[in-house]
Amino acid sequence: MSDTPMDNAYWRPSSPDTSPQAIWALLREVAEAKKETDRQMKKDAEEWRERQKEIDRRMKETDRQMQETRLQMKETDRRMKETDKKIGELGNRFGELAEHLVAPNIMEKFNALGFTFETIHHSSRIKDRSGNSVAEIDLILENDDMVIAIEVKSKPARSDIKEHIRRMEVLRRRADARSDKRKLIGAMAGAIMSGELRNHIIQNGFYAIEQTGDTVKISNGEGFVPRQW
Repeated sequence: MSDTPMDNAYWRPSSPDTSPQAIWALLREVAEAKKETDRQMKKDAEEWRERQKEIDRRMKETDRQMQETRLQMKETDRRMKETDKKIGELGNRFGELAEHLVAPNIMEKFNALGFTFETIHHSSRIKDRSGNSVAEIDLILENDDMVIAIEVKSKPARSDIKEHIRRMEVLRRRADARSDKRKLIGAMAGAIMSGELRNHIIQNGFYAIEQTGDTVKISNGEGFVPRQW
């Protein structure tokens, strides 16, 4: 065997093709790759701008909706205040209801039952020693021996009966503080009153006063004994 290295092309690295044709082909390949890269970057940039436009659109829509919500809340607050005002005005008209519906001949109605009331007071306010209002009474009938406190509602409810009981207790404490020992009884009047509520009023010891035509009637039957506070 010869010691001279074999001249085998398989083991020798091939020399790069430096012919003009190969160089131009490589340049064209690089140019195409750059062109494709630019195209992809342009596409990515357009997609990013579209996404940003969509984000901006959604943010503007959200701002618009929030502004619309604020306007709706403002309008709701305005309507609630207007409703509260109307309710307050309606509450003030309860006193007018007492004046026009119950007051004109209520003293005569009770005196026809055997009472001897001599004075009627409208919209009386009970105050504590500090001058704070603790109860308001639509109508008060009184004489030297007895006081009757009448609460007037357009349509009385059970809660109104409870409130009138509390009102009677306040009136009793106030009278005791003034050493006023007159008997104290109560009544509830209503323009609209169901039979069930009428019975509940009577069961709580109050006189029930209902509208009938252009006047009112006291609906308690014979033998009724009012509760005294």
